[in-house]
Amino acid sequence: MKLKKIHHVAIICSNYEVSKDFYVRVLGLKPIKEVYRTERDSYKLDLEVGGQYQIELFSFPDPPERPSYPEAAGLRHIAFEVENIEEAVSYLMKQQLTPEPIRIDPVTNKKFTFFSDPDGLPIELYES
Repeated sequence: MKLKKIHHVAIICSNYEVSKDFYVRVLGLKPIKEVYRTERDSYKLDLEVGGQYQIELFSFPDPPERPSYPEAAGLRHIAFEVENIEEAVSYLMKQQLTPEPIRIDPVTNKKFTFFSDPDGLPIELYES
């Protein structure tokens, strides 16, 4: 078996409208397809990142909370590449978000930071 690339990341949110606004308006991801699944009382929104389908945003009634931040077992965080970390941080702050201080990756010497989505999911921005 040979894995070619990551196809998508699935995110379950606690408040669909709040998370949809965050990922679409604040982060600027492009909606591809939105479906309401009556049998599950659940929305599924497919989002595009950089011209490719990559994020599935789900709503479910009463999902359990994330066990801890950020060191719970399982997926630790999602990371997006940006051209200019300082501009990205400035934008996030204008959106009333609080990114962590910018750090330098000791291996690549690239700048990065973290912030959270409406449910506390850690999101990393990594400068190209």
